[in-house]
Amino acid sequence: MSARAAKNAKKTSTTIAPTNATLDDRVRDALAALERMGTPRYRDGLARYGITVKKAFGVSMGDIQKLAKQLGRDHALAAALWKTEWYEARLLTAYVDEPARVTPAQMDRWCREFDNWAVCDTLCFALFDRTPHAYAKVAQWSTREEEFVKRAAFALLASLAGHDKTAGNEPFLDGLRLIERAATDNRNFVKKGVNWALRRIGTRNATLKAAAVKTATRLAASKDAAARWVGKDALRELTRKKSGEGVAR
Repeated sequence: MSARAAKNAKKTSTTIAPTNATLDDRVRDALAALERMGTPRYRDGLARYGITVKKAFGVSMGDIQKLAKQLGRDHALAAALWKTEWYEARLLTAYVDEPARVTPAQMDRWCREFDNWAVCDTLCFALFDRTPHAYAKVAQWSTREEEFVKRAAFALLASLAGHDKTAGNEPFLDGLRLIERAATDNRNFVKKGVNWALRRIGTRNATLKAAAVKTATRLAASKDAAARWVGKDALRELTRKKSGEGVAR
C-alpha cells in the first residue's frame, strides 16, 4: 500500500459507537469522524459551487456515504444530527434516516431550514423522494415563496421522475403544470430546479418526453425572461439524441 493510500485509509477508518450506545455518544462519534475526514480543500471549495454554510468540516460526498453505511439507518440519530447544524451532518441524514418514519411535519420543518442547494437536493434525492408524502410535498412546496423551499418542490419532482419506477404518467403531467406556473420565478436556484424537473420528466418515457417538449416549447416562446431560459435550455437537452439526468446547480 502506498503512503498516500495508507493515509487515506487511516483518515476514513472510524470508530463508531455501537447501535446500542447512547444517542449522544453516536452523535459525538459521527461528528468526530466527519471532523477527521474533513480537509481545507473541500471546505474552501464549497463557495465555488455556490454553497454558503456557517459550519462545515470539508468532507467529500463519497466519505459521507461511507460513514452512513457504518452508522446504519437510525431515525433518532438522523434527527439529532440535523440539529447540530453542521453541513456534512445534515447531508449525512439523507442516508441515515429511515424513509418510512419520516413524517410530513419533519419534511416541512427541515425544508424551512434549507439554506443551500446541496442540502436541499441531497435530502430530496436520497431521502424525501422515498417517503410516502413526496408527491404531496411537491404540490405544496411549489407555491411557497422561500427560495429553497420552492426549489425543493422541483428537486423532489426531478428525483421522483428518476427514482419512482412504479408511478404512472399522471403525477408527472401534473408536475408539468406546476413547472409552467413556476417558470417565471427568476431566482437562480428556483429556475434551475424548475429546469431540472422539466428535463428529467422528459427523459422518463416517450409520452412524457412529448409532453415535456410541448411545455418547453411554450416556455421558450414566453415574453418572460426566466421562462424563456427554462424552456430553451430544456429543449436543447430534450431534443438531443440522448438526454442525461443531470443535477441543476
